[in-house]
Amino acid sequence: MNTTSLSPKLLIGVALRIGLGFPFIALIILLPAGTWQYWQGWMYLGTLLLPMLGSTVYMIKNDPALLARRMRMREKESAQQKIIGVLAIYFLLAFTLPGLDVRWGWSHVPPWVSILADGLVFAGYMITFWVLTVNSYLSRTVEVEPEQKVVSTGPYALVRHPMYFGVALLYIASPLALGSYWAVFPA
Repeated sequence: MNTTSLSPKLLIGVALRIGLGFPFIALIILLPAGTWQYWQGWMYLGTLLLPMLGSTVYMIKNDPALLARRMRMREKESAQQKIIGVLAIYFLLAFTLPGLDVRWGWSHVPPWVSILADGLVFAGYMITFWVLTVNSYLSRTVEVEPEQKVVSTGPYALVRHPMYFGVALLYIASPLALGSYWAVFPA
């Protein structure tokens, strides 16, 4: 673990990121459904919010340097910026389509499938949290710190890129958690 003090600027940034980002995700999930009675959407949002808040509190208390690193979003490489731009389109599709699917009744995902998929979403998030607890140098962008060491314990002992694995599990299960077969394609 590396040390960085917990600055008011960092705390404000975290509060803004969660305070604006989570409602944005909620809106792109719930508004296309055309109803507030979208139980899969609400369950999914709860499944995301609890570990999101838990991992944020963990980083605030145990590793503010990791939190600061995770807050940096800007990719320096132009090729990576283009990839992120394309992925943003898929992200919006993957979270907008389920609501449209519910509104127009395209899919009829059984409730047990949505609940099981929420369990996989939660598992994916917990894998990413596990990665955060063992790799204090985890960044959103590709960068190497001078004192950084190769991590080979925890989830890294099981899979080479556990963060990618956890995020992939989360995103692949998300459309079914949201009650949509159609949204599996962009996910």
